[in-house]
Amino acid sequence: MKASFVSSSSINQAMRYSMMKTQAALITAQKEQATGFVADKGLALGASTSQSVTFNRELERMKGITASNALATARLTATQNALDQVSKAAQSLLSILHTATSGDSTASITKATAVDTLKTMTSVLNSGLNGEYIFAGVNTDAKPINDYTAPGSPAKAAYDAAYAQYLADTGANTADPFPTAADMDSFINTYVEPQFTGAGWDNWSNASDQSIGSRISLNETTETSASANNDGFRKLAMATTMITELLSGELPADARKALVDRAWVLVSDSIGDIVDLQSKMGIAEKRVTDATDRLNTQAGLIEKHILATEGVDPLEASTRVSDLISHYDTSLAITARIQQLSFLKFMS
Repeated sequence: MKASFVSSSSINQAMRYSMMKTQAALITAQKEQATGFVADKGLALGASTSQSVTFNRELERMKGITASNALATARLTATQNALDQVSKAAQSLLSILHTATSGDSTASITKATAVDTLKTMTSVLNSGLNGEYIFAGVNTDAKPINDYTAPGSPAKAAYDAAYAQYLADTGANTADPFPTAADMDSFINTYVEPQFTGAGWDNWSNASDQSIGSRISLNETTETSASANNDGFRKLAMATTMITELLSGELPADARKALVDRAWVLVSDSIGDIVDLQSKMGIAEKRVTDATDRLNTQAGLIEKHILATEGVDPLEASTRVSDLISHYDTSLAITARIQQLSFLKFMS
């Protein structure tokens, strides 16, 4: 018969190994308790792991688009509010223009209203959101509209150059440069209008014609910004500049009527263009909202599938953590007792 000996050292090492395994299991269990999902997807799902990775990737993509849609919605809301301010200012100017053909006092009121309207339009078009200009198109870091009244304004310099060119070309008297309606029409059509409808607009605007395009769902995109280069803003800028620079009580009646009539048409058309732009932004805002609702529904379904595949029972996870902690504490106590064993203590 052979006698076998087991030392206290071997028992101690075995307990240490058991504690290490318990500690690793406890870390895993605590992670599952905190997250609600299995700690090791590959171990738990096996061959289904690739499907889980695909679903999680799609879920993150949907969440990213949803967050982007929130920014797009904020930008569209700010754009709508800005357009409403410009439209109201244009409406006020339009009502004043009805009576602008008579009297010096009426001319001064109309001119002051035009100046205020131009300032309002400039201020609103240069408004920003989250550090970006909302009317700059894709040039979000560039101020969309140059202030016509600012010192060194390129738009003001271009107008003055056009007026000087008109005087040089026609030999008109500076004291009475527009004696007839035909003279006023000629100046507007030939010298003023190209500054707003052609390349001369570059003296006013730093915005791009291209609007910001946003992906609002997995397979849908839409424009989510407006540009200061819209025809409505050009026409309003042209009308207010004409009134600001040319309207006075000293103008002959025919020339004044020609000026005011042209300004009235421009302001009226600009209001129509702005309303069209508001409608376009409203449609885009509705599309973004609908797309976000669909994404949230789809994400909810995917989350349910992921939870059913990778989720753990919270009660079971909590119980497992408690059991492992209890087991670890017991093992720690036993190990401490074993470490105190010695032959000398036994002999004493």
